[in-house]
This record gives sequence, C-alpha cells and structure tokens, in this order.
Amino acid sequence: MSASIQILLLAAGRSSRMRGTDKLLELVDGQPLLRRLAERCAAVAETIVVIGDGQQDRLAVICDLPVRVVPVAPGRPMSQSLIAGLSRVKADGCLVVLSDMPDVSRSDISHFFNAFSRNPNAIHRATDMDGTPGNPVLFPRRLFPDLQQLTGDMGARNLLKAEKDQVIHVKLPGNHATTNLNTPEDWAKWRQTQKGRRV
Repeated sequence: MSASIQILLLAAGRSSRMRGTDKLLELVDGQPLLRRLAERCAAVAETIVVIGDGQQDRLAVICDLPVRVVPVAPGRPMSQSLIAGLSRVKADGCLVVLSDMPDVSRSDISHFFNAFSRNPNAIHRATDMDGTPGNPVLFPRRLFPDLQQLTGDMGARNLLKAEKDQVIHVKLPGNHATTNLNTPEDWAKWRQTQKGRRV
C-alpha cells in the first residue's frame, strides 16, 4: 500500500510588506494568486488551507474549491499556522506549500508524491535547478510531533538542519523553489520576467 500525503497550504500571513495590498489577491493569469495555488494543490491531493480569522477576501476566492479551510488568529507567527493545519493531517506525509510562490506548478507538486512513495521516512525539500533549497517541503509523519513544537516565524529551518542527513532534494524547474513575492517590487520584477512566456 502506497504512502498517503495531504497538502498544507499556508495562507494566513498579513502581507505587511505589500504596503496596503494583499499579495495573495494579486492577479496571475487573471486569477488571484491564492486561488491559483489552491487549485493546483487540490488537483493533486486533499488540501488544507490555513487562513487568518477575518481574512474574508482570501476566503472568498477559494470558497468554491474542494479544500478544507482552517482558521487561525490573525497576525500569529508562521509556526502557529503550521501547527493548526498539521493537527488536521491524517496522512503519512504532509507537503507544506507557501502561498506566495507563483511558479509552483501542479507538476512540481506531483514530483513530491513520486519521490515520497520511494522513501516515505525522509524529508523531501524542493530545490532550484542550481541546487538552492527552497519550498515546498514534504514531512513524514514521524516528524509531526517535532513540527508541533515549533515557535516563531522561523518555520522548520532548525528541524531541517537537525535532520539534514534525512533530506532528499526534489529539483524543480528554474527558480520555482525560491521565487516568493513579498513586496510590490518583487511583483514588478517577477511580472517583467513573465512577459512573453506562459507560467
């Protein structure tokens, strides 16, 4: 029997560096970034989306999708979003996807499932084509208790260091694993690179 995986899409951040706009509602190919990623995740596996209480505009763009929404108190650190979502995961592994990464594709997500089926006890972490580590990251169930002890906005960085011998790199195209858009300048630069080619 193959190992099961659920996807955890973290979407509760405050977009504080966007200076008044919501990065997850920025349009990419005519749809909000959050919807774009939620659709891609849900097309591959059961998906849990963590959204801050009161972030109704975000909820509105995914309310018709086959995803499970988990609310958290707004402004809480990333670790609290991770813990809240992880408490709903019943599978053998959890693929943690950040919602501000527009280049992560359905195909990229599927690569993790194939890799995990071959080694369900290892951590699987995305890298760019040049080997630079990034996101998403797939954690096996054996590490769920450690993840549930995390604090602050560091995410699982320290856990990844402690488990470095158990990390398998999943190479994604181009800079898919490291492109995340946090500021208006990030968005402008990324959109410039997209002109003339389909993502």
